[in-house]
Amino acid sequence: MPVRLLVYTRTTAYRHDSIPAGVEALRTVGGFEVDHTEDPRALEGPLDGYAAVVFLSTSGEVLTPAGRERLAAYVEAGGGFAGVHSAACTEYDWPYYGELLGARFDRHPDHQPGKAIVEDHEHPATRHLPAVWDFVDEWYDFRTNPRAAVRVLASADESSYDGGGMGADHPLVWCREQGAGRVFYTALGHAAEAYEDPDFRAHLRGGIDWAANAG
Repeated sequence: MPVRLLVYTRTTAYRHDSIPAGVEALRTVGGFEVDHTEDPRALEGPLDGYAAVVFLSTSGEVLTPAGRERLAAYVEAGGGFAGVHSAACTEYDWPYYGELLGARFDRHPDHQPGKAIVEDHEHPATRHLPAVWDFVDEWYDFRTNPRAAVRVLASADESSYDGGGMGADHPLVWCREQGAGRVFYTALGHAAEAYEDPDFRAHLRGGIDWAANAG
């Protein structure tokens, strides 16, 4: 049976041109039944029909107070949550969201080739990847290093690109538990081309499956 997702792409700050490609990737990667919305009212109603809620390149303040309450209750009760790319640039005014995701976006260098170091090959988001994953992205820096509170799956090799700001320990992809729920986050996914990459598509599929407790 397909895993049913609520994919949310509302933006009130920077908007990524890659959002349509990301939604299409989740519809076509296999195994997901996708309800896509940008209406904050969709987060105010019951969410227990979804295996996971996915914030795909959201930005700014995107939830109502009722939506915040509903999302928190959903995850605490066992619902899955996945954040992709600028999901880390979202809901800065809601402290719970920063805890839920694990870290908040700080800055990024230019979009450029670099290398991600896979630290955990046991996770479905990364088990298909090489030890060193060549990719093109923005290589997000975060305001704090989340390592103490998350399971780091991959980190950025700052020596492989220009402009990194976190140093030798630079988590990029991770997962964690929140209440009875599971949370997955990947900082990758800036450009539309990323969503055509088979390794990245499998990365998304594995991470969301894990968050949904389906893989």
